[in-house]
Amino acid sequence: MAKQPSSKKLAKKEVILFLILAFAFSAVCYYLVSSATTHDDLLLYTVMLMFCPATAAVITRLYLQKNLKGFGLGWGKTKWQLLAIFLPILLGLLMFGYVWVTGTASFNSEQAAEMFSFAFIPTILSALLFNLFAAFGEELGWRGLLVPEMSKFMSFTKLALLSGIIWTLWHFPIIIFGTYHGEGGLLYSLAVFVPQVVGSGVLLAWIRLKSGSVWTAVFFHGFWNYSIQIIYPALTVATAESELITGEFGWFSPVLFVIIAIVCWHYRYLLPKSITK
Repeated sequence: MAKQPSSKKLAKKEVILFLILAFAFSAVCYYLVSSATTHDDLLLYTVMLMFCPATAAVITRLYLQKNLKGFGLGWGKTKWQLLAIFLPILLGLLMFGYVWVTGTASFNSEQAAEMFSFAFIPTILSALLFNLFAAFGEELGWRGLLVPEMSKFMSFTKLALLSGIIWTLWHFPIIIFGTYHGEGGLLYSLAVFVPQVVGSGVLLAWIRLKSGSVWTAVFFHGFWNYSIQIIYPALTVATAESELITGEFGWFSPVLFVIIAIVCWHYRYLLPKSITK
């Protein structure tokens, strides 16, 4: 069924207002993050930054639609939620497994014994819940509002790439002016970060539109951050060389996500027909 012009017009207004608000709110947090002097302050300001897209999305919906409908807060089919949970765990295992197998870094068996003990379960669960909470702040905006609204007046190819690019640019200030970068220097960090986030943005757009649920994006984002920032690094005795391979600022993740993005683009015909035109 063809979308009505009024629906397209409203969608464009929502996208524009959302982006203005999201980057305006984020500008304040960029300053706070870059000027933080303690770990606790940095953590607080980072979480505040991650909730700027959610705040912008809620205000946008209330102002233009007078309601909070359309975020995709329904559960959808469980198979997509399971995919969103286990895929980032698998991708992280591929990445860190590569450095373990090649001898670039070694597996930390002592740390593994501690982490997989019953006493460590509360710590693991609390860290996971925190990562999911923070991911929700971003995803309610990027995939809860931006992606579905763009799908009302854009093809999947355009919206997936553009939303991924916007999401990537949103990270730039804390990479350039903050401490959010890797061990390989600023240019290396940007070179590997850009294709990784754009590629993962394509995946998140696909799974959000296919499932109809923003929780798929929340789960993937939260479990990805948790896996590659906490669990797998803790299980690894890192080396200078492995730092250039693993994590968000290593070369392995952009390779993974570019491949996955191509696969998602190939299967764009599985999405609702109105999106793939």
